[in-house]
Amino acid sequence: MIRKTIQRLLETLFAAALLLGSASALAQPVLRVTAIPDEAPTELARKAAPLMKYLEAKTGMKVEFTPVNDYAAAVEALASRKVDLAWLGGFTFVQAQLRSGGNMVPLVQRAEDAKFRSVFITSDPSIHQLADLKGKDFAFGSQSSTSGHLMPRAFMLQAGVDPDRDCHRVAYSGAHDATIAAVAAGKVQAGAVNISVWQEFVAEKRVDPAKVVVFYTTPPYHDYNWTVRADMPAALREKIEQAFLALSPSDPQGKQILDLQRASRFVPTTPDNYKGIEAAARSAGLL
Repeated sequence: MIRKTIQRLLETLFAAALLLGSASALAQPVLRVTAIPDEAPTELARKAAPLMKYLEAKTGMKVEFTPVNDYAAAVEALASRKVDLAWLGGFTFVQAQLRSGGNMVPLVQRAEDAKFRSVFITSDPSIHQLADLKGKDFAFGSQSSTSGHLMPRAFMLQAGVDPDRDCHRVAYSGAHDATIAAVAAGKVQAGAVNISVWQEFVAEKRVDPAKVVVFYTTPPYHDYNWTVRADMPAALREKIEQAFLALSPSDPQGKQILDLQRASRFVPTTPDNYKGIEAAARSAGLL
């Protein structure tokens, strides 16, 4: 009788422990993260995985990475509270600020983003300068891309080339890797891409720089950042920011994450850094 009573008690305690464990798991706070799809979804997921695991350890929260179909969806997801943290380009940050009435806070950017550049590439030997794009088929990336559309368009206009009027055809590939592929395959004579994606493709021998060449590199501008809404609790915001700032290439985990993010390190940033992006967007008629 005593043995049965003890057995029942143990079973009850075990069941209670399971219920408590399940309740605890359900109650665990979740940090929802997304990123603009400037590369193929499989690449984004691969590069995000180690960073999400790192953020889980630093915040004590479950971290969920949710891909989106396009740049506009990343802006909308953050503005509508479907995600809490987003990797945005300079232009999508400006769009998110306007969409939210100024309630976005850029936390950090890569050191490289303070002086970011775009490159114009071609497989056509007759193209040597921006003026040579007149009459050609040209590819931008996403329409909301800073480095794949907005800033290249702004510099083309400064050079006296209106892509919509002067190019034979303008295409939007949707992502930097797709633009490189289109130029390499001869589907367009030239295109504009993010310099770090271009350098990665060359380093990994995913494009032949003897056949697809850079004929123009833009002046520098501010670009990507990790952004949260202003209503995020200050303590959590601080944890996330400090987690990024603590990443170091001297640490094996830090080096892996930084390499995947094409970063030497992360540094603090402010909304003022993107005023030039907003001005360029208004000048180009994109806002």
